[in-house]
Amino acid sequence: MSRRLVSLTLDTLEDLPRPCRECVFWELDPVSAERACAAGDPGLEKEAWVSQTLLEWGSCGKLAYVDGMPAGFVMYAPPAYVPRSMAFPTSPVSADAALLMTAHVIPAFAGGGLGRMLVQGVARDLTKRGIKAIEAFGDAKFGDVDELVSGCVAPADYFLSVGFKTVRPHPRYPRLRLELRTALSWKSDVEYALEKLLGSMSPETLLRPVRPAPATRSAGR
Repeated sequence: MSRRLVSLTLDTLEDLPRPCRECVFWELDPVSAERACAAGDPGLEKEAWVSQTLLEWGSCGKLAYVDGMPAGFVMYAPPAYVPRSMAFPTSPVSADAALLMTAHVIPAFAGGGLGRMLVQGVARDLTKRGIKAIEAFGDAKFGDVDELVSGCVAPADYFLSVGFKTVRPHPRYPRLRLELRTALSWKSDVEYALEKLLGSMSPETLLRPVRPAPATRSAGR
């Protein structure tokens, strides 16, 4: 079994679960999103948003694959690129943070540490760009019947489980924050989760081939 993270591109966009591939909840303001859905082309709007964000800002998502199968993803961007971010009662996102818009792990792969692996991938990417933190709006009542946000806002419990802390409480949509230096200190925890799933393999062996040990001379030579 192998696991790998890749950046979201226009090609890997097609590996998102179909409902997520067609969803523009985050990418458009509420009125524009409703119009796109009514027109029947939300997938085109999603592709246009990803294309523009990649060109102007850079990587805006990570996908996790297990044995070559898409197993989960996260999407993130500066709040200025995410019109929906201003519609939450706990807005706005802090000026020094990027917004983690949504996160999803396919149920068949849940419980194996992919959620934390994805968030750490985001942390590494954003740290290189000088960003100090990531924030997210969580759904404290995830699973309740609400067609407008069903599945679009990740459970608050998910963010808490991967190290986020609540910075602005709310009965439904708390805003949570993760300092990137905290996420980057997870190495031992992530390795433990991976080793538990994959046996003796470590994240390093998943990313590059193992170098053979140098040959040693036998006695008498």
